[in-house]
Order: sequence, then C-alpha cells, then structure tokens
Amino acid sequence: MRIGMALNYAGGFAETVEELADYERAGLDIVFVPEAYSFDAVSQLGYIAAKTTRLQIASGILQLYSRTPALTAMTAAGLDYVSGGRFTLGIGASGPQVIEGWHGVPYDAPLGRSREIIEICRKVWARERLDYQGRYYQIPLPADRGTGLGKALKLINHPVRDHIPIVLAAIGPKNVALAAELAEGWEPIFYLPEKAGEVWGESLAAGQAKRDPALGPLDVVAQAALAIGDDVGGYIDFGKPMVALYIGGMGAPRDKGPNFYFNLATRYGYGSEAEKIQDAYLSGRKDEAASYVPQELIERISLIGSEGFVRDRVAALRESGVTTLNVAPLAATHAERVALIEKIRDMAA
Repeated sequence: MRIGMALNYAGGFAETVEELADYERAGLDIVFVPEAYSFDAVSQLGYIAAKTTRLQIASGILQLYSRTPALTAMTAAGLDYVSGGRFTLGIGASGPQVIEGWHGVPYDAPLGRSREIIEICRKVWARERLDYQGRYYQIPLPADRGTGLGKALKLINHPVRDHIPIVLAAIGPKNVALAAELAEGWEPIFYLPEKAGEVWGESLAAGQAKRDPALGPLDVVAQAALAIGDDVGGYIDFGKPMVALYIGGMGAPRDKGPNFYFNLATRYGYGSEAEKIQDAYLSGRKDEAASYVPQELIERISLIGSEGFVRDRVAALRESGVTTLNVAPLAATHAERVALIEKIRDMAA
C-alpha cells in the first residue's frame, strides 16, 4: 500500500510543508490537499510542488461545482507541469451546504456532472479540440445561450502527461460505481474494512465490469487517523467532532433529501446513533452530537492503538482492497509524527 497524508484545512501551512521533506524521507508517497471553504488548494499544491522532489501531490478534493470543467483540466495540467508529472486530480461533489452556501450555485446532478467533467478533462489533456455536447456542459456554448462567437479550442501547452490520474471521492452507490468505471482511484470516507464489501461491493463490481483495462487496477484510497502505542487511546476522541459534522451537518436533514454520510453510518449498523447525532447537530448542540458518535466506530475506522492492533487493522485494510492508506499522524512532536510514518510504511510494505 502507498502511504499518504492529508494536510489540515487551517494553520501552520508553511511549517507543515517544511516538515514534508522529513515525511518524504520517512517513506510518505503522496500528500493530499483539501479544499472546503478554506484557502484554495491549488496555490498550496503549487507551493508544495516547489518544496518537494519525489512526493506525489493530489487535490483532496476539488469540488465539481467551483470551477468550469475546462479550468479544472487546465489546473490539473498546470500542477502536473510544475511538479514534473507528480499530480493526481482528486474531485468530488462535496455537499449542498458548501456548494450552495459558499459558492452560490445549485447542487444538482453530481453523478452526471462527474462523468462529464472526467470526459472533458481527458479531452483537454489529449489536446483535442474541445467540442463537447453533454447534458450538463456544452462547449463551445451554443449560440442561443450566448453571443454565438464561441470557438472550439484546444489546450495551447503540451501537458507533461496526456492522462493525469483522477481520484473520485464517492460514497453513494451510483457514484462509487462511476469511480470504479471511469477513475484511476476511488476515495471513500470513514472506511470500515469489514463492512466495505457489504456496503460498496456491488457498486464496485458494476463499475469495474464497464472499466477500460487501460485505466489499470482501481486505486482505493482509505483515510485513517494514526497513533501507535499503549497510551494513545485519548486520540480516539479527536475524531468524533469531524464524524459528527459529516453525519449531522454536511448532508441534508432526513426529510430534505439524501444524506450519504448519514446513510453510510446507518449501513454500518449505527442508524440510531446517526439519528441522535443529526438531531443534536442541526439543533446547534455540536458537542452533544459528537458525544453520540460511537466509540466503536471511531476505533474501527482509525489506526489508533498498540502496535499489534494497528498491524491487524492494516492487514484488514489490505485484505479489503485498500491500495493507498491516507493517514493523519497524531503525536506531540514532529519527530514522533515522522516516526509514525516510518512505522506505518513498514507495516504496509
């Protein structure tokens, strides 16, 4: 398994990037830079590209709705250029709270838009003249929707690679199937290896049945907090507010439409707890919502515990099909966090 790490949304960016050289030497393979309603990921990825030499870099994730498809393709090609071919384009739909609340555009058709954006990006990178008439994107813009002066263009520059890897963040059944069909990688959230086959197996199989063999095997990217030792149990609670945010606050309320995070917790067997989390979160009682996050769930989606426990969890992740392990090392000092990367690198080898 590759070892990855995600940067935090806020604070200490320059210091963290300086530390990446140590993580790189310790065996870190790839770093993901998120983009929520934070600083943009692109400027940070460019900075990281200039400060590293071997490390792969990835957006984790760029939202479908925040850029035009052509700009997404241009950005990926530009980041691949400045990094010398080390970029992976991570994309995903995010949710209506962010897309409509922050970007001010409708959150609609995430499945169809994902497919069309992937197709458009690959046309751009291949330097084909961009003439795309999809359901959601028409390029050039039809004459009856603009001035009529739009022309089919192709990318001026020659990209470093004409096929930049794409990772699609997805947990809904149809989006997971789409990732398995079209993307080089798939990134779920709150990955529980013992339940992965039950929850996603059918969708993955359906997508892989349509997959172009040229894409290669699907890279499965799982996230997990990491702390190794006999006295690290206190880190378990660190993950509860984030899980509560997603289950309780990131999707629609139960009577307003699908909430894939809520549904995922339910499919994992924590439906009653999910209801309590969402009710408390939407009422503004965020600490109470976090208290309802099951301890067992956090333990099973994390790598926090004794060395033997973590080894067993890494084995379970590998057995379930994970190929990239995206960890968040938790320790008091930088040296201890680097040591965690070294340990997990050895376990995953």
